[in-house]
Amino acid sequence: MIIIFLFYILKAIKMIFPQPGGVVGLAAGEEPFIVPMAIPLMAGPSILAALILLAHTDSSRMGDWTIALVSAWGASAVILMFYKLFTRVLGEKGLTAVERLMGMVLVMISVQMFLDGISNYLKTAG
Repeated sequence: MIIIFLFYILKAIKMIFPQPGGVVGLAAGEEPFIVPMAIPLMAGPSILAALILLAHTDSSRMGDWTIALVSAWGASAVILMFYKLFTRVLGEKGLTAVERLMGMVLVMISVQMFLDGISNYLKTAG
């Protein structure tokens, strides 16, 4: 849990305060590879684990969880399909602002999950 927390915090800090040389220290467009981070989040084990956890928490709302999952996949698919339009509409500064906003959201989510984990641990340990 702590390793995942640190990963998310470091990624979020890099999103909020980007380095001039990019993530790997090279100029934009010179990175040797592309890491498709959005794909595992949309269709990978993390979303399935979240769905299993939610279904275990309240199995009577399985239809709600499924609708939420499909809606999130649909929204992500629209964003990925029309990325050129969003790039044109938002511009460079708009994309930077959205990236930093998402970095702050990622920090908030990771800190909340970390605090929830500590709280649950203290409840079960005490």
